Amino acid sequence: MAERPAVMLVPGLLCDASIWAPQRAALAAEYEVIIPDLWGLSSIPGMAEAVLAAAPARFSLAGHSMGARVAIEVIRRAPDRVERLALLDTGTHMQRPGEAEKRQELVDLAAREGMAALAARWLPPMVHPDRANDAALMRPLTEMVCRATPAIFAGQVRALLDRPDAAAVLPGVRCPTLIACGRQDAWSPLIQHEEMAALIPGSELAVIEESGHMSPVEAPAAVNGVLRAWLRMGSDAR
Repeated sequence: MAERPAVMLVPGLLCDASIWAPQRAALAAEYEVIIPDLWGLSSIPGMAEAVLAAAPARFSLAGHSMGARVAIEVIRRAPDRVERLALLDTGTHMQRPGEAEKRQELVDLAAREGMAALAARWLPPMVHPDRANDAALMRPLTEMVCRATPAIFAGQVRALLDRPDAAAVLPGVRCPTLIACGRQDAWSPLIQHEEMAALIPGSELAVIEESGHMSPVEAPAAVNGVLRAWLRMGSDAR
């Protein structure tokens, strides 16, 4: 029996494997789905090394939010190992004025009042405005955030504030690439993804309708569809 092709799904800030649960379920029959655990790491390069350590020799690579920045760092370090790349709900800009202070406010909130208080502040702007009070969506997301700790969150924020220059990597990407984001993603808006797509030769841009930043769980059927199409990209050339 032939080995199934491998696909790595990299979670973002304060996300664990549950953010990719609909995609794991949709793809597992045809692909070896690997979701790395990056909690406890405090640098994007360190996270990229953890992904490479958990991956087979060749694999497709999708990252969501901070996980997409990790995926870009994987491309920087080991481009020949990545068969195709997908970047969801993310950005490649360097640290912006005031960003460190805003992120530190959330780190302090988590340390002072706990992860439930952080989830109550941080999560609503991350989803479609009409879904902020949707318990079926928000309860699992809140439980996910509460599985983390203030120390895990502080480490991930440190990784983001010290992030490498991701934009510089994009023009050199040569594998089939998908750029996707929720239409209502206020945290990582569509224009950022249009700019990324313009930098990567031959990339495809997909807009996930009726979704905010947490598109893998906000619009799982749509994300599953674009990922299935992505996993067929370039297959005729191999």
